[in-house]
Amino acid sequence: MAAQGTVEHKYVYDFAEGNKDLKDLLGGKGANLAEMTNLGLPVPPGFTITTEACKAYLTTGREPDGLAGQIEAHLESLEREMGRKLGDPDDPLLVSVRSGAKFSMPGMMETVLNVGLNDRSVVGLSARAGGNDRFAWDSYRRLIQMFGKTVCEVPGEEFEHALDEAKRAKGTQNDLDLDAGDLRALVDAYKKIFAKHTGREFPQEPREQLDLAIRAVFESWNAERAVVYRRQERIPADLGTAVNVVAMVFGNLGADSGTGVAFTRDPGSGAQGIYGDYLANAQGEDVVAGIRNTVPLQELERIDKKSYDELLSYMARLEEHYKDLCDIEFTIERGKLWMLQTRVGKRTAAAAFVIAGQLVDEGLIDLDEALHRVNGAQLAQLMFPRFQLDHEFQPVAKGIGASPGAASGKVVFTSARAVELAAQGEPVILVRRETNPDDLNGMIAAKGILTSRGGKTSHAAVVARGMGKTCVSGADEIDVNVPAKRFTVAGQTVNEGDIVSIDGTTGKVYLGEVPVMPSEVVQYFEGSLDPEHVDNALVRSVHRIMTHADATRRLAVRTNADTGEDAARARRFGAEGIGLCRTEHMFLGDRRELVERLILASTDREREDALAALLPLQRADFIEIFRAMDGLPVTVRLIDPPLHEFLPPLEQLAVNVAVAQERGEDVAKEEALLAAVRRMHEENPMLGLRGVRLGLVIPGLFAMQVRAIAEAAVTVVRDGGTACPEIMVPLVGAVQELETVRAEAEKIIAEVVGDSGVEVLIGTMIEVPRAALTAGQIAEAAQFFSFGTNDLTQMGWGFSRDDVEGAFFWRYLELGIFGISPFESIDTEGVGRLVRIAAEEGRAARPGLKLGVCGEHGGDPDSVHFFHSVGLDYVSCSPFRVPVARLEAGRAAITTTGSDSR
Repeated sequence: MAAQGTVEHKYVYDFAEGNKDLKDLLGGKGANLAEMTNLGLPVPPGFTITTEACKAYLTTGREPDGLAGQIEAHLESLEREMGRKLGDPDDPLLVSVRSGAKFSMPGMMETVLNVGLNDRSVVGLSARAGGNDRFAWDSYRRLIQMFGKTVCEVPGEEFEHALDEAKRAKGTQNDLDLDAGDLRALVDAYKKIFAKHTGREFPQEPREQLDLAIRAVFESWNAERAVVYRRQERIPADLGTAVNVVAMVFGNLGADSGTGVAFTRDPGSGAQGIYGDYLANAQGEDVVAGIRNTVPLQELERIDKKSYDELLSYMARLEEHYKDLCDIEFTIERGKLWMLQTRVGKRTAAAAFVIAGQLVDEGLIDLDEALHRVNGAQLAQLMFPRFQLDHEFQPVAKGIGASPGAASGKVVFTSARAVELAAQGEPVILVRRETNPDDLNGMIAAKGILTSRGGKTSHAAVVARGMGKTCVSGADEIDVNVPAKRFTVAGQTVNEGDIVSIDGTTGKVYLGEVPVMPSEVVQYFEGSLDPEHVDNALVRSVHRIMTHADATRRLAVRTNADTGEDAARARRFGAEGIGLCRTEHMFLGDRRELVERLILASTDREREDALAALLPLQRADFIEIFRAMDGLPVTVRLIDPPLHEFLPPLEQLAVNVAVAQERGEDVAKEEALLAAVRRMHEENPMLGLRGVRLGLVIPGLFAMQVRAIAEAAVTVVRDGGTACPEIMVPLVGAVQELETVRAEAEKIIAEVVGDSGVEVLIGTMIEVPRAALTAGQIAEAAQFFSFGTNDLTQMGWGFSRDDVEGAFFWRYLELGIFGISPFESIDTEGVGRLVRIAAEEGRAARPGLKLGVCGEHGGDPDSVHFFHSVGLDYVSCSPFRVPVARLEAGRAAITTTGSDSR
């Protein structure tokens, strides 16, 4: 194909001009089509319109100058190469129009096939196919259906209903039984549907079809489902999408033609071998849409051995070239194999770990690259429980285990209902005949997806694997009736709201809720599965990669734990200490009465008695935790929440007192309590009497805690253990606050510790913006900083987390103000900058200052990478997220260009 002449800005590339490293410009699909072309694989000719053209169009609302001329020149070149003209009545060139962003996005516009067909060229297409009228009219009805739905937003179900009606009239359930006359009548029905919804006739001008389809691809970048998917996968919103215009090859020309999807390894388990689906006499979208159940790819060897052998050789070549699992789409046109697409394939979490280990063993990648190929979100999925099955639970249906996991929930039949119930906290299973991109919101909201149609590479299967959702597809024993909101199976009817359980590993479907048990990966972390002596490829791969992550990472990983039991579990999960022990959790339950006495104390003696009663209880708490973390650091935060949280609500107390007074009862104690609650009532408790302020206002409270910590440490050491306590003063905003508390604490520690050898560090939590901005001063009085990123985010943004997340965050996400909640992943530009300032200025004042983070951001994968870049010493998170943080800390420490399956 002739190269494009010199232009002011190049917006269009022939396939031969690109390569796989140009994904930012050509999108993943275009870059990989170019790569396959350059490798000499049989790729239909075509060209790619760049992401820059899309971004320019979205910015201005019109095509950039020069784009139309470049498309015309490349189209003419394509016509010369193919020896046919677009939409020619006698011998038409037809093209497909495909979106293709840098990352594969199920929310993007679906492919439009057969662009260029019209009332005249359909006759020429039939003649070219040897008088195959059925093929020509089938191709035409597909164009109207795809073009109508994806380009002009005609409701797709109206086309489906017309197709179902045509099959019913013919007395069949298989679209292959429709003859040329049936399909011609269907074209007329489709045209009427198109005109009803668009107010115009179906466009007959081929170039108009092409231009409208290209613009629709551009506009689909900001379609709701694309925005939702980007948010789900944390894909940047400013990448734009490329458009691929490709000469059509036809898999629906008869029994010697067909289409399929192939993976070079099993994307569900990682197992090596031939994996995929094939559908004879079909066009490409039929496989992905799941409208007919496919046959396993191995069947192609029997159907067309020449094409099968050729496909296998290309698969091996592509995997070796990309050094990763490849996802391939192909079409066979009358015995000729064409490669339509390849990409680094989406895979389940289990497959990601297994394949990474395999590729290391095969010498294709090293351990650093294997570590890069997996992530914390995938590891977290592997820690979810799985079904505990026994004789009581018999499956009612079996489909294809398309995406592993165990999921139970209420049956719903529409995406909207899935979103609605999930927002109410209900687990749901989305049940469809087959899913399509319009179902994306519901698929995200659901715990699992169940379809009666489709194979291992259907839309439901591919999207579910990418999102880590449990999915069973192709369970054809299930008769799904969406309008009636029910399905029937094995003589039983399941209505919306009934509970089902699906196993995405085995493909089995159960009625009711099936109990769960810990996954093998959790058993490994707990220490009950030895990776060296277990025949489990996944456990061995996880162990191998985690071992490398631990050897590679610079960040230590601690846990947030308040009990000995939590501390012990976190230690089994690899925690290297406690970064946050919340002492306020130790004052609940039976101890609340002692706190109440402390608050109501009217004399020094009453207050001292209350503190004396609390001291041995606190000491016992700390002894248990120090023993669980023997030899590892334990950061104890002095009591933080407003004291009124330990008292009854003001309104309830006032009513109780009033009622008791009305009855003539003695209410002296209740009145005193009411007076105390009123005295301590605050309009905004988060910004009131809490943290260090409590220690300064209520004498003896912090002193009791410091004494309990020091005495517990000494007890553990004298019993032969090792205790490494770190006392953290919360909510400090000025160095003078910390200096006051520290002076009192040091006297108590010196008195208690004596010659025991116990060393107690004193530091602070940086959670007030002023503390971050005056970190140089505060570091002079602190031996460590721990960033409380939850409160730092609240105060930095001026958000009360409990109030705003349900109130308006959805709108901020919808408008793109947030890509993700700043409470979920650190806001690097704002809150992150406060962390960076505090780290730099704190270390400048005290070079040996220990720096950590104890907010839940400490277990968020993206946040861990940020904290590594800032130079913190450790992150701390909940026990369950410790392995995730370990893995991501290792990933943050390596540099690799790597492979990306997004």
